[in-house]
Amino acid sequence: MKYLKLLKTYIFILAILLAVGCKSDNTPTNSNGVSSITVKLMDNPGDFENVFIEVVDVMVKVNDSSEDENGWQSLEAINTGIYDLLDLTGGVNVLLVDDFQIPSGTLNQIRLVLGDQNTIVIDGETLPLNTPSAQQSGLKIQVNEVLENNITYTFLLDFDVDESIVIAGNSGNINLKPVIRASIEANSGAISGTIQPSTFQTEISATNGVDTVSAFADENGEFVLVGLNEGVYDVTVSPDPSSELSEVTIESIEVITGEVTDVGTIILE
Repeated sequence: MKYLKLLKTYIFILAILLAVGCKSDNTPTNSNGVSSITVKLMDNPGDFENVFIEVVDVMVKVNDSSEDENGWQSLEAINTGIYDLLDLTGGVNVLLVDDFQIPSGTLNQIRLVLGDQNTIVIDGETLPLNTPSAQQSGLKIQVNEVLENNITYTFLLDFDVDESIVIAGNSGNINLKPVIRASIEANSGAISGTIQPSTFQTEISATNGVDTVSAFADENGEFVLVGLNEGVYDVTVSPDPSSELSEVTIESIEVITGEVTDVGTIILE
């Protein structure tokens, strides 16, 4: 009788273990849920008349830190086409991806896929922008940001024109080697203000000693520097030399995540 009770106990324990094992086997491998992602394109100003790029798609790699070509997912960009990057300054941006759902987890990389209709205008002449073969599948931007379940994230892709245009020595070729900085809108702040007089082109730059973000003021003299990490910045206002106005630097401007710091009206003399 004693042995029968022990046998029943062993069978009961074994049944529980089997039940737990079966439940574990049926658990989905991806149980993190989904997050939503929005992507906007903007630009740091450059010393050219126009820089046109053709945006074909935006892709991501989620929960995959490998460098191979597998695992990329299209975000089905809604506003593909040709854009003049120099129009996307001073807080102006273009919405490329709007609230697209992807698996939650680690967003390892974003890829901006460009077409071959890329040109630059210098001294009134339109010239082709050659895309190196290594970039034809799209530029990979390291992100490594953890995306929480049921949260929407807005990524700003800041295209640095001056760093992205390479004039190839005596060949006369102009190459496009995109340099892009990615930041999360909700995890960054901004600086805004107005420049007077506004009759000349004026560049505004903010630096914290590590990162530098620049933009041109619009025709009304208004500007917005976005995608700034929280911290203290020095803001430099550089009017066109032909204006004969002096450069102005405003020190120790505090940037707070999720807020826009307004520096008011800056008078150039």
